Amino acid sequence: MTPPILYRKALDLCELSRAIASYVTYNKDLLKLYQSNSLRDIIADSLLTDAILIPQQIARAEKSDNPVVRFRTARFISVMLKNIQGYTNGLENDGVKEQEYLNLLRKEIKSFQKAFKKWRKSLGSYGDEGQWGYQDYLGY
Repeated sequence: MTPPILYRKALDLCELSRAIASYVTYNKDLLKLYQSNSLRDIIADSLLTDAILIPQQIARAEKSDNPVVRFRTARFISVMLKNIQGYTNGLENDGVKEQEYLNLLRKEIKSFQKAFKKWRKSLGSYGDEGQWGYQDYLGY
């Protein structure tokens, strides 16, 4: 999988997440969602944050020659994808009635995951990547 295709899919996921967050929130100023006390606004803010970070992390991995950075970045992207799936479920549980939008986001997540798995395999292998945790990525 070539990085531009994966990056484009990440941008598509980001655009869809932004559109859904804008649609489902009560606060239409997306830059101030974090200030809201509404659970739906908080979930939408988290959805946006993780969706925006994914293309940034792909670019970071592609620019790095260090295999540790590349694998930790891939691991971090995996965490963000799981978070986005959880946020989608959270919006559903919070009463978002537009199920077709949430299903569209789930479909986009699956499409990205397929491309991501191919890209991740193209990174090769480096030790026991299963031992690397979130704190390792952040440098703790």
